[in-house]
Amino acid sequence: MHRVIYRTKDEAVRDIVRWIELRYNQKRLHSSLGYRTPNEIEAEYRESRQVA
Repeated sequence: MHRVIYRTKDEAVRDIVRWIELRYNQKRLHSSLGYRTPNEIEAEYRESRQVA
């Protein structure tokens, strides 16, 4: 996304959301999440909801 020129705001939003979902949430560890990724937390949450 660095130095990318988007034709529309919607195009930029789609690209940013895609980057967050495919890169950021799979790699970045968050101290407030016990040094786990957001995707790990979401998966754990979904599993707990299925069991209940």
